[in-house]
Amino acid sequence: MKNLLNNISNPEDLRKLNPEQLPQLAKELREFIIDIVSTKEGHLGASLGVIELTIAIHYLFNTPKDVLVWDVGHQAYGHKILTGRKNIFHTNRQFGGIAGFPSRNESNYDAFGVGHSSTSISAALGMAIASNLKGATEKHHIAVIGDASIASGMAFEALNHAGVSKANLLIILNDNAIGIDPAVGAVKEYLTKVKSDKRLAAQNNIIKALNFNYSGPIDGHHLPKILSELKRLQTVKGPKFLHVITTKGKGLQKAEEDQVTYHAPGKFDKISGERQKNIENLYTKYQDVFGKTIVELAKQNKKIVAITPAMLTGSSLKLMFEKFPERTFDVGIAEQHAVTLAAGMVTQGLMPICNIYSSFLQRAYDQIIHDVALQNLPVVFCLDRAGLVGEDGATHHGVFDLAYLRCIPNLIICAPRDEIELRNILYTAQLGLENPIAIRYPRGYGNTLYWQKPFQKIQISTGICLKEGDNLAVLSIGSIAKNVTEAIGLSKNRNDIAHFDMRFVKPLDEKLLHKIFKKYTTIITIEDGVAIGGFGTAILEFSAKHHYKNNIEILGIPDRFIEHGNTNRLLHKLGLDANSLKKLFEFYS
Repeated sequence: MKNLLNNISNPEDLRKLNPEQLPQLAKELREFIIDIVSTKEGHLGASLGVIELTIAIHYLFNTPKDVLVWDVGHQAYGHKILTGRKNIFHTNRQFGGIAGFPSRNESNYDAFGVGHSSTSISAALGMAIASNLKGATEKHHIAVIGDASIASGMAFEALNHAGVSKANLLIILNDNAIGIDPAVGAVKEYLTKVKSDKRLAAQNNIIKALNFNYSGPIDGHHLPKILSELKRLQTVKGPKFLHVITTKGKGLQKAEEDQVTYHAPGKFDKISGERQKNIENLYTKYQDVFGKTIVELAKQNKKIVAITPAMLTGSSLKLMFEKFPERTFDVGIAEQHAVTLAAGMVTQGLMPICNIYSSFLQRAYDQIIHDVALQNLPVVFCLDRAGLVGEDGATHHGVFDLAYLRCIPNLIICAPRDEIELRNILYTAQLGLENPIAIRYPRGYGNTLYWQKPFQKIQISTGICLKEGDNLAVLSIGSIAKNVTEAIGLSKNRNDIAHFDMRFVKPLDEKLLHKIFKKYTTIITIEDGVAIGGFGTAILEFSAKHHYKNNIEILGIPDRFIEHGNTNRLLHKLGLDANSLKKLFEFYS
């Protein structure tokens, strides 16, 4: 049988096929994705689940003139392959290759850049309103959003607006009952009931109540049904809503059976689906250090509760959930709610540990200020995935946290350099603080074998000297200390270089800083966050306030968005790897 995908480079080629050929194309597209992701890695399950839907949209709609917005973008691999990127798809998420998420810089078929959840309806509605204002009322605007994302506040805000608009907007709900972890909450339960009770879909329908032309639910893997319904909806004016039922991981048995693991499974056998057994890493992931430590502390401290916005597995709070389900709250993709929920809990004497990825906490900035810091409520924020996160790229790099948090009054900011320090600051925080605290730590493995040591209390606002030196002082914050230590060890004049782990960006250890500024004429600050407004800026402010004239060099993330790629390659490109730091230290010492 002739391979159809080989002759398709863009949707115009796709539209030359007969509808009867599309199921074969769906099979080939799945095999193509499985073949490449099995060796190159990436997000798998989400894209396998929307193959038929992807083909149908591009087959019937005149993309890119008709605009298509994917929510989050985990599911957009098939879209990328059908829109001119088939021959470079093997570079997906690789340094210098195509991005793992839709990007306006990459293709005019990527109508809107995504990576975080629940933005698609707002963006597509904005485009639809713009089209109306320009008189392009026949243009179609499509948002594809998952059942986990649609439960987020931003999605509901957009639905609320869209329902009273005259926008030519089609929202397609890709309902597979799972995001990265299984979907949670009352909306998920409602959607589950709709799938089993067609009368509920027809009568007491919350989407219909918001003035949408609702249709479905339909089988998202049955191409004739999808094509028929999309054709009908093309003739319907105003806001429309199509409810599609899909299976995440469709077409690979292992991915269907274990949808959490096969969201991003790493390398696997493309035939059996069995994941490749990696050489056992003797070290522990920071997320697991956090997860295991919280369980240990929660056994002793009954006030501890844990909150995560849909990252139960990724944050390793699943360990807490397994041990203390009644004290662990997965609130869904709802960062704003998670923060204010934690604030409310504090007022009643609980000790919430609110774990949110660094880049996702950006979505709850007002709640941090208004609901937590302004009232000085001692919420413990744990910011996983701080610093550069690698292949997920600009949307997920946790490089802004130190800068955007440092300006908030009452907030303590700590960046432990290793697993033991993370463990000890968690212990210290749960003993009780008078202020909220943000504790940031990176993605991936640490470098300490025996980190489960007896707890030690850390004095807030204290740094430590890791190595004495005569001429040059290097001040680091967080896990980048490892690169500094390696660089000093490689330096020929290592005895001249002192290394200080400041530990706290706010409040700074001013007593230690005075000693450093009086002894060393040259000071280098190093962080894995943005240089503007971050840790280095705090040191400059200290210097200016106290009228010091030292030579201060700030190293950090430059004033641009950092691309995707292997973290070590990115660090090297930015001059923050050990070899680059070695050369810099030798120059200044």
